[in-house]
Amino acid sequence: MTEDELQHLLDKTLPAADRHDVFVEECQDQDVRLRFSLKPGETWVSSTLLSLVDTSLRAAAGLSSSLTHLSVTVLRAPQAADVLALSRVIRRDEGTVHAEAWLFSHAVVEPMLHATATLKN
Repeated sequence: MTEDELQHLLDKTLPAADRHDVFVEECQDQDVRLRFSLKPGETWVSSTLLSLVDTSLRAAAGLSSSLTHLSVTVLRAPQAADVLALSRVIRRDEGTVHAEAWLFSHAVVEPMLHATATLKN
């Protein structure tokens, strides 16, 4: 899938509340890089970050997939900046996908959150 195809699917599939001006920066094989932006005056809260994790994992595993298991480790507080999400599929097994996502504030330097998940197609 190309960046433009994934962007179109995300725009069409995600509810407006979960979009956060998502922009597909890279989409290669099973690796995806997304950028999420805050609206003026907003801050990142835990529930929003979990929404970004869900979107990032499903972008890598397939937008029709759904989470069955999720493990999240918060490494540092988010900054009031764009969030970059790097997600990838680790393994696929007969309708089950194992994936991970890393969230970064502003630049891919120090992660603020790491998540691993199992998803069903």
